[in-house]
Amino acid sequence: MLTSQRKAHILGTLRREGRVVAKEMAASLELSEDTIRRDLRELAAAGELQRVHGGALPASPAIATFTKRLGINSNGKVEIGRIAASMVRPNAIVMIDGGTTAIQMVRHLPKNLKATVITHSPSVAVELLEHSEIEVILIGGRLYKHSVVNVGATALAAIEQMRADIFFMGVTGVHAETGLTTGDFEEAAIKRAFSNAAAETIVLASAEKIGAASPFQIIPLRAASIVITEPHLDPAVLRSLESSGVTVVTR
Repeated sequence: MLTSQRKAHILGTLRREGRVVAKEMAASLELSEDTIRRDLRELAAAGELQRVHGGALPASPAIATFTKRLGINSNGKVEIGRIAASMVRPNAIVMIDGGTTAIQMVRHLPKNLKATVITHSPSVAVELLEHSEIEVILIGGRLYKHSVVNVGATALAAIEQMRADIFFMGVTGVHAETGLTTGDFEEAAIKRAFSNAAAETIVLASAEKIGAASPFQIIPLRAASIVITEPHLDPAVLRSLESSGVTVVTR
């Protein structure tokens, strides 16, 4: 079997089954595990999958620019944002992550809501300008342009001095085994700090994030209390998430 054929077979298996186990793939093709692992390395380098111990998982598609991601699965993100906004109680202290789904969330907050929002996202802060009863605390730092959020030591130091009722977290991957992941080391550290500073972490994850993985773990899935996602996902996939102890909300 040619290299291109092997790689196509690996990607086809990944699409059908949601994961590839190197040992099983090698046995089925009567090849060495080293050959399959080499193929997985090359596919991972091309952004086609995410390598994990023993095999691979689907790579998160959330690698486009912020502007382009605003238009990806926009209907699903709007609904997730609506659900998330409905969970914010009056007078709450809320931490809100950056990202396109977070933008949809703040757009659904009632104009007369009285609350405090802590965010490291200039985009989220600007969306709240017309909410006269919401106090906005914008965390500073180095601007990470991919997600339009502030990161770095300054941001971490500020977050560690704060406490909140809820953190609404954006991610690029949600998986029962690999947990909640993202594609940047510094951004993962900021999200982790927000989660540690909040009494509850709620994850905003559109359909393309479910079952996918990115290189850097934020927290294990069980450390979050709720994942808000879309209703049309495979029930078996949703059950696998719930088996980790998280509640999945789809409507």
